[in-house]
Amino acid sequence: MDLFLTAMPALGEAFALVFQPQQLMYLIAGVLLGLSIGVLPGLGGIAGLSLVLPFMFGMEPVSGLALMVGLIAVVPTSDTFSSVLLGIPGSSASQATVLDGFPMAKKGEAARALSAAFASSLYGGLLGAVVLTGFIFIARPLILAFGLPEMLMITVLGLSMVAILAGRVPLKGVVAAGMGLMAGTIGAAGAGGSLRMATYDIPYLVDGLQLVIVGLGIYAIPEIISLLRQDQPISSGGTLGLGWAQGVRDWWQNKWLSTKCAAIGVVIGVIPGLGGSVVDWIAYGYAVQSSKDRSMFGKGDVRGIVAPESSNNAKEGGGLIPTLIFGIPGSGSMAVFLGGLALLGLSPGPQMIRQDLNITYTIVWSLALANVIGAGLCIVLSKQIARLTTIRFTLLAPYLFIMIAFAAFQSRQSLGDLAALVAIGLFGILLRRFDYSRPAFLIGFVLSNQAEGFANMANQIATARFRRGFDVGLDYIATPLTIVLLILTVVSVVIGIRQAKNIRENLDAPTGAKRAPMVFLMCVTAYLTVAWIDAFSIIRLNDKIFPLTVGTVTLIGCTMLLVRMIRKPETDDVFIDLEAAGEERDAPHGLWRTLSWFLSLLVMSGLFGFIIALSLFLLGFFRIRAGRGWLASALFMAGGLAFMIFLAWVLGRDFPPGLLQSYSNLPWPLR
Repeated sequence: MDLFLTAMPALGEAFALVFQPQQLMYLIAGVLLGLSIGVLPGLGGIAGLSLVLPFMFGMEPVSGLALMVGLIAVVPTSDTFSSVLLGIPGSSASQATVLDGFPMAKKGEAARALSAAFASSLYGGLLGAVVLTGFIFIARPLILAFGLPEMLMITVLGLSMVAILAGRVPLKGVVAAGMGLMAGTIGAAGAGGSLRMATYDIPYLVDGLQLVIVGLGIYAIPEIISLLRQDQPISSGGTLGLGWAQGVRDWWQNKWLSTKCAAIGVVIGVIPGLGGSVVDWIAYGYAVQSSKDRSMFGKGDVRGIVAPESSNNAKEGGGLIPTLIFGIPGSGSMAVFLGGLALLGLSPGPQMIRQDLNITYTIVWSLALANVIGAGLCIVLSKQIARLTTIRFTLLAPYLFIMIAFAAFQSRQSLGDLAALVAIGLFGILLRRFDYSRPAFLIGFVLSNQAEGFANMANQIATARFRRGFDVGLDYIATPLTIVLLILTVVSVVIGIRQAKNIRENLDAPTGAKRAPMVFLMCVTAYLTVAWIDAFSIIRLNDKIFPLTVGTVTLIGCTMLLVRMIRKPETDDVFIDLEAAGEERDAPHGLWRTLSWFLSLLVMSGLFGFIIALSLFLLGFFRIRAGRGWLASALFMAGGLAFMIFLAWVLGRDFPPGLLQSYSNLPWPLR
């Protein structure tokens, strides 16, 4: 009762603060900035918050909070545009939306998909804000109940979603997830610093691969190349189909699914470090497992949009719980948010709840209001923005690629970012071609570091406990929460394997000759073998046990696939090759010829620097590949350059230099 009496006046005071004209202005400014950032593939809350941090100095706390919360609240809503319209995840939290959103756009139902997504996002965001309100007082015991064994089991539960995303051949899903886990181990080990599949001769690999580059490479590059080869609009029809009202009705028909997935988002958001990278997959997996009719998932089922969009907005409210109560960031964007709080003179933690409860609840009201404003703007604009699907894709592709390249540059601002993007993009193309689950690969990569970290720490503590006594050790690892999570994981795997055939990234899956799929699998096996040998040579046990274990399991999966390939005929699903028939084979432009355009940008960047290379790339692409005149090509080039230079100037970024810059002192942005 005392808590209630304390909270209500603080809620009322916070409500009055948020609805002051000045605070509303900053909130709307944050929402508009979040919308602008979110529609650009790969640029999420981290980049947006980093942009506004310099302006936090000297700002009034409520105004600064309104600006930051408005931004982070709407990014998970606006990043749906690129996921649905272009098949490119707008951020790590909108990857699952691609599976059903993009097929709907291809069928001319982009407006319906977007409006369903925005309604789900609005509901999820509001539910997250409501839960945050209550959790400010009651979340501490729940968070403290999660120790290392529970964190490890939550990670394993996330990995179990691989089962539902394994596709037609479950072994391919296992191999894809294993490759993702192994890719996540590249670089210096977190425990002892041993180098794994890296060398100091190539400094770029020492810090490992970055999620933004892997996500864009696995999803964005393959889809851009595939659509570019067809040389036609994304949506074959000139109409957008059903409008936003139908999408809202779709959400209402699935309101209970939306509620459950929003609850999942809040719970996952509460757990520090798990958050946005996996919450959409868990929600998507739940939607599939709990549905009676699963035949349309992966082909354009609106439930495949409602589930992840409800969860990824609700997780923002959940992520603020450990951030505000303990000062522990629940995600990368929350880490930047903590920096903003410090600049505003606020210290998150129990003392903030005790001393600045009105400021704390200001964040709650700002979160709720920003979701309403953001979703409303997105619904109003969705019909206009959805018309992008009717534009000839050849005119959009180069701009998309340079935006993706710029997002990749945010990693380390080096030419290695572009090289890694192209290399991983090529690997993503091959995964897509031979029907290996790209979601499974990405889940493995996302969870690799934390799975290894939690496993090492839990193993060390459990070993010490078992030395004191078997009962002591068992009490540590077999807690009620751990057992519940284990049961959920087993159920998820069993149901997932049974239903995996219903979740297909590629609807048409022609089989071809044995040669190409076997060569690809043998190359994967060779890499895994080298990685296993490299891990075995490491001296520190904690640095090698995880890659050795994962490598062994993945190599067993590869061996079983090879045996199946040898024994089965060419018509078996294990020999799926999208280049064997259908749209891919009959595309007017070849795969390698199309990819060579982007390889040329990489080579020219190494020679002349990114901006000069980009000028040559855009001019040549629009003149030769798009068939535009010299004047039109020059105008298209100027527009792309102006946008990139403006974005870099606003964010205070330099472009990667080439050999030319090492011999001459050129002015910005050429240097």
